[in-house]
Amino acid sequence: MIGKLLMRGMLAGIAAGLLTFGFAKVVGEPQIDHAISFEEKLDAAKGDTPEPGLVSRHTQAGIGLLTGVVTYGAAFGGLFALTFAYAYGRVGRIAPRPLSAWLALAAFVALVIVPNIKYPANPPSVGDPETIGYRTGLFFLMIAISIATMVFSLSVRRHLAARQGQWNASIVAGLMFIAIIAAVQFVLPTINEVPAAFPAVVLWKFRVAAIGMQVIMWTTIGLLFGAWVERSELLESRA
Repeated sequence: MIGKLLMRGMLAGIAAGLLTFGFAKVVGEPQIDHAISFEEKLDAAKGDTPEPGLVSRHTQAGIGLLTGVVTYGAAFGGLFALTFAYAYGRVGRIAPRPLSAWLALAAFVALVIVPNIKYPANPPSVGDPETIGYRTGLFFLMIAISIATMVFSLSVRRHLAARQGQWNASIVAGLMFIAIIAAVQFVLPTINEVPAAFPAVVLWKFRVAAIGMQVIMWTTIGLLFGAWVERSELLESRA
């Protein structure tokens, strides 16, 4: 059963990757082109000669982007299916489709919203190349803290539910999650390396596109995987 769930999760992730690629191609890539143009103008003003890229821009925006988002979708779709297999039957009597939707929403909050509030995505020409390792480390640290905090909050909710009811337990757990994340983000260092002359509209549209890609990815995985599993007989033995 686990193997079949894993396959469905990966297929849902691949489908999500294809949809995400279409969105990124139409909405995200033009903003990257604007950012690259800004960087080239800065280099020209300084008299610097831009270094030739290892991969052409056409390849990056085409097969490179497609490969990246589809691989990302398949990997996270598989992990999502394994998480679903563990959660099903352990979090109350929730049908496969709503459970899948709730898990996708939780993944979107923990993996996307929380880290991007503190460390949002940046287009080319934004950020010091010498600090990329430091910035990447902080971003993944924020993801790890977000996941751990969500797991802890859900554990608190489960223990409180028996005494205070599902609704009150959910409110307490939600407030606890927000409070811990707010405290962590206040303590972690803030990074702002956006050049003063960088177009604010391009930066805003790029970040909206980055979030939009993740919205499409996790919405598709959650809804498609849940629908496939609910229509199958994979979970009858655990019902």
